[in-house]
Formats: sequence, structure tokens, C-alpha cells
Amino acid sequence: MLHKRFESDKTILKKINQRLSRTSIGSQSQITATVRNGQVTLSGSIQYENQRRPAMRAANGVEGVSRIVDQIKLKSRDVHRKYPCGGKK
Repeated sequence: MLHKRFESDKTILKKINQRLSRTSIGSQSQITATVRNGQVTLSGSIQYENQRRPAMRAANGVEGVSRIVDQIKLKSRDVHRKYPCGGKK
């Protein structure tokens, strides 16, 4: 009979945090992981959409993860300058 190896939430979180720190996400991104019964929730913000995939891969590659909930938000870029319409620099 095969026994599935069980990882504690604390161990899973530690491994995910290690993997997140080694990704190429960038210093402007702030991603936090929480783990409950093997379910990982990634939250925080990223500057560019292409930073989401490495974060998801980092969590997905950890043994014991049963599900990943993506709550990562894309930082809105301020497309408006500090100057009102018609204003001068």
C-alpha cells in the first residue's frame, strides 16, 4: 500500500517562501503566502502581469500543496501625471 507523504502547513509555507525568494519576480512585488490544510493562498501585488506565473510555479512545485488560490493583484499604474489637464510642468 502506498502512503502519501504529508507535509505540515508550516513546512509547506517555509518551502514556498524559499522558492518565492529565488524567483525573478522583482523587488517591487510583494507576495505573501498562507497555507491551511495544504491549500495555499497567494496574495499581495505585482507590478507586471508576467510576474504572476513564476509565483504560481513556486507554490505549485512544493510537495504537499493541494490547491493554490491566486489573490495576487496587479498594481494599477498611475497614468495621470501630477499636473491637471492643460497644466504646465
